Amino acid sequence: MNKVLKNSWALFLGMGLIMTAHGFQGSLLGVRAVTENFSLASTGFMMSGYFVGYFIGARTIPNIISGVGHIRVFAAFASIASLTVLMHSVFINPFTWFILRVGTGFSMVCIYTIAESWLNDRSSNKNRGKVLSIYMIILYSSMGVGMFLLNFSRPENFEPFILISVIMSAALIPILLTKRKPPNFKKIKSMSLKELYECSPLGMVGAVFYGTTQSALFTLLAVYAASMNFTIFEISLVTFLLAISGAISQYPIGNLSDKYDRRLVIIYSTFGASLFALLSIFSSSTMHLPGGLGSKFWFYIFLTFFAFCSLPMFSLILAHTNDFITKDKFVAAGAGLQFAFGLGAISGPFLCSIFMDLVGSNGFFVFLIIFHSLIGFFGIYRMKVRPTQENPDSQFVPVPQTITPIGMELNPTTEHIEEPYTEKVKKMLERKGVSYKKEEEATQEIVKKES
Repeated sequence: MNKVLKNSWALFLGMGLIMTAHGFQGSLLGVRAVTENFSLASTGFMMSGYFVGYFIGARTIPNIISGVGHIRVFAAFASIASLTVLMHSVFINPFTWFILRVGTGFSMVCIYTIAESWLNDRSSNKNRGKVLSIYMIILYSSMGVGMFLLNFSRPENFEPFILISVIMSAALIPILLTKRKPPNFKKIKSMSLKELYECSPLGMVGAVFYGTTQSALFTLLAVYAASMNFTIFEISLVTFLLAISGAISQYPIGNLSDKYDRRLVIIYSTFGASLFALLSIFSSSTMHLPGGLGSKFWFYIFLTFFAFCSLPMFSLILAHTNDFITKDKFVAAGAGLQFAFGLGAISGPFLCSIFMDLVGSNGFFVFLIIFHSLIGFFGIYRMKVRPTQENPDSQFVPVPQTITPIGMELNPTTEHIEEPYTEKVKKMLERKGVSYKKEEEATQEIVKKES
């Protein structure tokens, strides 16, 4: 553990600062949109821009990194992310903010990809799980801290935007000054949606629906709280509870999924999230009673339990998908699930804002109930048509929802598997008297000489 921290402290510090700024920015924009009297549909459209940029970036960033290099790309897009934050305070309208959110999403997926490829390069099969755990703790805890910075200044002022930009820029310092060489970037193959569905229908469908709920949850929770007349401190507390509860719940729910049928755990978790979302609606009706009758205590409790049930869902879906494939496809399947998650995430904020327009602020929770229930009902259907399958190579591993296809290799269950030798290579090895078990470098040298 100490060696991991010693070798990667600069990267962890930089990512911690970036996630602090990112958590702050998400809450700030939601509250500011309410104070600027943006319509709910406009706010949902604007917030969905992040996931549009994230989705586009995930498909194009590998080519950019391969052509320019890790450090230059990281510096460029971290600077772009810092600049777009400042531009939010200058151009205040939903369409401009949508474009800026696209830029932020594109920049953030670039930052995640570089950080995770760097961690992959510095980790081995023995410590990959520890590296992923530290990375995940830093992401969630830093995001939670950033949400409390909402109390720094009134959202109507320009100072919060400057603070976010300062923190984002400061994150560049430890990473750019590191002495270690950047890793060799390799592209990760992904499975097509058709192939992914054939391997695990629940995995693919669950990832799409879950992306829809999670994008709405993280972008519109602050909007919901502001529309319900929460104070700035109460909004920051609500968003903090969401992030921390989701991080804590990963291990207990994951352990259950390794002991019992994983689909049952998915079904109980997603219906549990629906139940606590419903209870949050009931508790919200008593929050603003006159005198000392109103209390937000039960709302905080139900929201915390909702996050506890909801946030481990992507890791559960990933582990369930791995139950039905061979180990050499784990990374490709994870990349495919991220693609499916992104497809759902693009539409989440806009669809949820329509629900809030139709039924009021609590349409936020109605939306979450519907899509979590859809995952549960589809899981029940799949249990009836496909028997449980035991796969000793598959186990639950907590992963952050922001994980990129590159980051999927940090999963300790995806340890490197040697590719089988082709018949041509075998014959060349036999002629040279080299054993099949020799290092891959010897094979490559022979192939070069023969070609």
